[in-house]
Amino acid sequence: MSHPAPSLAHEFASALAWWQMAGVDCDFADDATTWLAEAPAAPAAAGPHSAVTGRTGGKTAVSPPQDNVARTAAPLTAVPEQKASPRRDFLGDSPPTDLAAFRQWWMETPELSPSAGFPRVPPRGPADAALMVLVPQPEAEDRETLLSGPQGRLLANILAAMGLDESAVYIAAALPAHTPLADLPALAAGGLDAVTRHHIALVNPSRLIAFGTGLGPMLGGTAEQPLREINHAGRKVPASLSETLDALMDMPRLKARFWRRWMEWSATH
Repeated sequence: MSHPAPSLAHEFASALAWWQMAGVDCDFADDATTWLAEAPAAPAAAGPHSAVTGRTGGKTAVSPPQDNVARTAAPLTAVPEQKASPRRDFLGDSPPTDLAAFRQWWMETPELSPSAGFPRVPPRGPADAALMVLVPQPEAEDRETLLSGPQGRLLANILAAMGLDESAVYIAAALPAHTPLADLPALAAGGLDAVTRHHIALVNPSRLIAFGTGLGPMLGGTAEQPLREINHAGRKVPASLSETLDALMDMPRLKARFWRRWMEWSATH
């Protein structure tokens, strides 16, 4: 026995009920609506009785007050441009002259760290290291040892594959403490690039790997000229710039690309 086809009204009611069950109870339109348009210009005054709207029996009829009429919202004003922070001389007239002095200065200088809520973590490793590793900042869980979490374990595996003893590698960060959403180019322009280059000069490494493309400005690189070496105090240190360690963890193909670059770079440096 065949059932009669549902009426159009029944189908329409069923569709509305389905959308209401899905939580959609408003109508939307694709046409743009000018909510913040400027109020239309008032017509030109026609004389002293410009408020006249009509005449009744030879008497002038004046428009009633418009206080109860909805007014158009005023346009948004442009947000003023923020000026770049002035560059600071963090090192001053008496910069640290060795790694021990730099480590103490790194941990104690109040103006150096833009982060609050995370502890400062010192760099680790020997001077005159065959390789210096630079990362943007400590891991969130770091307390006394730099890169004590997942990024540090990945770095340890990378160094082992390179045939390097981790204790013979100098490991440092561009920032003293973990700093979420750190703007490295802005911090570099504010004077931290000089701190990073002074740090590298004190370490005096044979080579440097920077894990983080945002570290380029910290090392003196620019977008127009890729970083290949660091010039400081008359000495050139070969440098290689790679993706961050957490990016390498998330994307295995980046690990393969990093290894190919390392093999090519280490063959010539």
